[in-house]
Amino acid sequence: MRSEILTDYDIHLFNEGTHNRIYERLGAHPMDFEGERGTFFAVWAPNARSVSVVGDFNHWSDKENSLSPRASSGIWHGFVPGVDVGDIYKYALETQDGRRLEKTDPYAFATELRPKTAAKVWDLSAYEWNDEAWMESRGSSQSLDAPISIYEVHLGSWMRVPEEDNRWLTYRELAPKLADYVRYMGFTHVELLPIAEHPFDGSWGYQVVNLYAPTSRFGSPDDFMFFIDYLHQQGIGVILDWVPAHFPRDDYGLAKFDGTSLFEHEDPRLGEHKDWGTLIYNYGRYEVANFLVSNALFWLDKYHIDGLRVDAVASMIYLDYSREEGEWVPNKHGGRENLEALAFLRHLNKQVYGEFPDVMTIAEESTSWPSVSRPVHLGGLGFGYKWDMGWMHDTLKYFSNDPVHRSYHHDNLTFRMLYAFQENFVLPLSHDEVVHGKASLLSRMPGDDWQKFANLRLLFGTMYGQSGKKLLFMGGELAQRDEWNYDSSIHWHLLDYPLHKGVQLWLRDLNTLYREEAAMHRLDHQPEGFQWIDCSDVGKSIFSWLRWNEDRSSALAFICNCTPVVRESYRIGLPWEGRWQERLNSDAEMYGGSGAGNGGSLKADSLPWHGLPASAEMLLPPLGILVLSFRPQNGA
Repeated sequence: MRSEILTDYDIHLFNEGTHNRIYERLGAHPMDFEGERGTFFAVWAPNARSVSVVGDFNHWSDKENSLSPRASSGIWHGFVPGVDVGDIYKYALETQDGRRLEKTDPYAFATELRPKTAAKVWDLSAYEWNDEAWMESRGSSQSLDAPISIYEVHLGSWMRVPEEDNRWLTYRELAPKLADYVRYMGFTHVELLPIAEHPFDGSWGYQVVNLYAPTSRFGSPDDFMFFIDYLHQQGIGVILDWVPAHFPRDDYGLAKFDGTSLFEHEDPRLGEHKDWGTLIYNYGRYEVANFLVSNALFWLDKYHIDGLRVDAVASMIYLDYSREEGEWVPNKHGGRENLEALAFLRHLNKQVYGEFPDVMTIAEESTSWPSVSRPVHLGGLGFGYKWDMGWMHDTLKYFSNDPVHRSYHHDNLTFRMLYAFQENFVLPLSHDEVVHGKASLLSRMPGDDWQKFANLRLLFGTMYGQSGKKLLFMGGELAQRDEWNYDSSIHWHLLDYPLHKGVQLWLRDLNTLYREEAAMHRLDHQPEGFQWIDCSDVGKSIFSWLRWNEDRSSALAFICNCTPVVRESYRIGLPWEGRWQERLNSDAEMYGGSGAGNGGSLKADSLPWHGLPASAEMLLPPLGILVLSFRPQNGA
């Protein structure tokens, strides 16, 4: 029996919930021991009567490789000779009432391809990384004042091979194709929908069984490391969608793991998500919280992941989330806040930023919970960023209205600036907005085909002009007409059509400007970086604002005409007189527009307007946005 890998101190830390590297102790670890090759196994199952390792190596017999309990820790462990990398296994557990369960390893590093469910022994130290340059400098690429433009991707449907039975691309096939495309488009990061192993394709990865194993759909753990390594070498950050809010009921997984509610709550009022048919982690149990926090650190440590987008935070922090009266249990103070989940999230962010200060954590939190992206020591939850779901809902609501009615919904585009700097926001147009009957972004736009495309370009322009980081789900840049389908590729053929290609070019140019112009990102989370020019022209549905750089030596002006009417000789206030360059015009013919504009530049005179010392008359294109730039030191 080998015990050195699991010390008394390890057990102490695990049982108190503070072992940040418990994945190096629990699970399956191939090694040489006393001249014999084999694998050390350790699993937490405190209520089991007995535990064995079963697999092809012992004909799935639970009589041959029994594990031993480690004192009163709840951990069973043992060395199994002859078991090595690639061998499949499960744990056979006997419950206190005599039932036999076969469970996958909660800490498994690799798994079989679904519908098979066994874990695989794997050695994560074999891969040799080549991303030193990225890892040394990534902090500057992920700071609050950096340009962060995220391309959200579902690996199983970004690109498929139709001539080969619609198969997925592998991690190694995806790496150069995705990296080349992301670089071409000018995005800074990709965000992957959950990559941890899950049994059901239709869950998109959000019903995770094996939190420590990248899905085998696209290859091995080494292949996934290659994927990340390759993107890093191309200067692209990788964010994982991480799911600590719930887990599925599959009988081989975490549910009733040792015959009892070990990872979940026993009381369904605390332990079940009715919306998703899933179970809720018991965040107040130290070993469960340790399992999750250690998993977050695992992806950052072993896979060089640059950020974690934490899914469904609102469902974690409210005990009455999507529940009727009598279906939830108040906390000890009689309130609806989940105190254990809040403590878990704060501890999670402290550990993540404590060990990896150059990464990001991003909360998908859909309510007005205060200080989500503020430090724990100041009373916040400690996330680096928060998705601005309010902006997303209000903006899509506004643009779905026929322009003739938009004057009645003007505040949908102005209200955000009342709270825009209370959090460090990411503006998300995510996968959730193009599924379940919501229609694609293009299809939600009103009017004929020309107006739909113009509206979509205008929508993207307002997103990039606003304060906050950017996120767009794949296919949005192609102006897909159909909703996203997880079981097929996004519609690359649309790029053969000028209007669709125009949207792609528009987004590429927006990303380029966003990265090049300090005024578009340096003060993303500070009110000094944003100033309304005019947000009160309700009758014409025109909005205009400035984005400033840090020392106010330059600015960009954004002017949006949200109606299909060309506005000639429309006067806009500007901070300086002289020649202003028309940097972008969403109505340019290259984007599929009508070509209405100002010939590439316009001259501002000294006539004060909109409370600014200068102004210019300009032509505002129909359903268009203009971006103007000026640097005083360049002269008139």
